[in-house]
Amino acid sequence: MSLLPPLQIGQYTIDTPVELAPMAGVTNRAFRSLCREHGGGMFVAEMVTSRALVERNTESLRIVSFDEDESPRSAQVYGVDPATVGAAVKILASEDLADHVDLNFGCPVPKVTRKGGGAVLPWKRDLFTSIVKAAVDAARPYDVPVTIKMRKGIDDDHLTYLEAGLIAQDAGVAAVALHARTAADYYSGTADWSSIARLKETVKHVPVLGNGDIWSAEDAVRMVTETGCDGVVVGRGCQGRPWLFADLQAAFEGRADRVTPGLAYVAETIYRHGELMVEYFEDESKGCRDLRKHMAWYLKGYAVGGDARRALAMVSSLDELRTLLDGLDHDAPYPGHDAEGPRGRAGSPKKPHLPYGWLDSRELDAEFAESLREAELSVSGG
Repeated sequence: MSLLPPLQIGQYTIDTPVELAPMAGVTNRAFRSLCREHGGGMFVAEMVTSRALVERNTESLRIVSFDEDESPRSAQVYGVDPATVGAAVKILASEDLADHVDLNFGCPVPKVTRKGGGAVLPWKRDLFTSIVKAAVDAARPYDVPVTIKMRKGIDDDHLTYLEAGLIAQDAGVAAVALHARTAADYYSGTADWSSIARLKETVKHVPVLGNGDIWSAEDAVRMVTETGCDGVVVGRGCQGRPWLFADLQAAFEGRADRVTPGLAYVAETIYRHGELMVEYFEDESKGCRDLRKHMAWYLKGYAVGGDARRALAMVSSLDELRTLLDGLDHDAPYPGHDAEGPRGRAGSPKKPHLPYGWLDSRELDAEFAESLREAELSVSGG
């Protein structure tokens, strides 16, 4: 028996109510392809900045490239100026570059927050409202649903998520997703799932998705049970574990089977990832270099020596990758708990970098609005 009904995002029915979170430098077309080969869901491309998209930046256009069988084609847009965000969304919708647009109000990194963007933007409620409305209005004529992904707020003294959820719902978004941390939390500590439950109680007319600390299918089931959310968003938990989507699909379909890969399976998955990377970048050297960051995630918990790990982290061609992978112990079994749990660097809480005077008012004055337009980032990918 299914745990949840399919997720409805506009006209798109997502049978497995799971979303791959957009992650800078990770969720490119190659990685999304690999995840889709394992299980169902909605798979969102890494963030593209609105200004770069409007300027037809080559790398930004690569970011919003999709496989022919990818549906819905989901792009995430970041921006701090309503007119630029609206123009970017219109390009995606009117030129049939994407089927679904997600707006980034969750990024906690300093280069974004110090410009008033990402997780700190909803503090300026009029600016937040204007950006969401601009995106929804630009997408509506093309029947492209718009969703938002946000955090709880700037810090525990400046929470915005309940108000932002209602504003977004009233503006016509198709769903809201909450990473249950503040910008100050960064990726540290334990996600506050109770905030997802509160958002679900508050936002009643569109789906609410929960994000934060889903490292296994069992975590996803527990989040749904504890919070009542309509689906889950998975980020760091699938790094080096694209088969997590097979586990999640099984769990949401009420099945207990899980993927427990031995090292031979992991090696073949890494090579497949490498092939997809080379195809994506149309450059073998660049594709293999970009694959390097994934090696530690893939090999977490497995009995692989330091020399082999270092060599894989410096791989530069598919032939070299094949040779190195063939040299691993393909009889090594799944290591169990050691391969599970958090991946990547959680870091520690950080005082958010904010524009001068950001917390003085919930509203945006004209001078500040002009400075934000000038501060639009022109580089995509986080």
